[in-house]
Amino acid sequence: MPDQTTLDDIRRAVDGASDDELTEELLLDAVEQFFDETDDLDAQVSALNALREKLHDVSPFSEPVEHIKWVSQDDVEGNDYNPNEVATPEMELLHKSIKEDGYTQPIVTYETKPGRFEVVDGEHRTIVGKEYEDIRERLHGHVPVTVIDKPEEERMGSTIRHNRARGTHQIRDMSDIVVELFDRGWSDERIMAELGMERDEVLRLKQVSGLKKAFADHEFSQSWTEYEERHCDGDGAGD
Repeated sequence: MPDQTTLDDIRRAVDGASDDELTEELLLDAVEQFFDETDDLDAQVSALNALREKLHDVSPFSEPVEHIKWVSQDDVEGNDYNPNEVATPEMELLHKSIKEDGYTQPIVTYETKPGRFEVVDGEHRTIVGKEYEDIRERLHGHVPVTVIDKPEEERMGSTIRHNRARGTHQIRDMSDIVVELFDRGWSDERIMAELGMERDEVLRLKQVSGLKKAFADHEFSQSWTEYEERHCDGDGAGD
């Protein structure tokens, strides 16, 4: 345990009442002293998060992953537009991975209101933390999150970009999302830009949805015409 005068030493160094400089070692000793002197979990979590936030504020790195915080699992909710699904065997494997190796990635979230978080990426990691008692107990009812600070209208795009980057998106659900974005007034160009899609992929997903109005006033490229001739029957339905 560090010397009990550590905090007083820091105060004197900060106030200029001491000839000693405020050193990294002194700071680390003070942190260790603080945590040695309390066994209250809420106080420890609050201090951890406050320290990380302060470090993030002064850090030369502004990436979200540089600022990870622990939050109550009950304050983290999934979203209703994530097209990624994991079958039961894969969920069991994810549980085993987290059980054996721990959380190696934070859950990516938006803070929808103070203290409430919506998952952008990592919904299944969230489920493991919430629904598997051994993990929930080990984490004291918390999960590690990082927060993306963007407008609400961009949340769906962030979730899909994360999933597509790993190649884990489902065509039927993706088609529903494309149609929803279309209904919100997004142009093909914006959908392509935000979700990292080619034009023909946007058109294909529209066709899967069967939404005829999504094709209004659209000029089809030769590649799409060839795709339709190869894979679609006269009704525009897939094989």
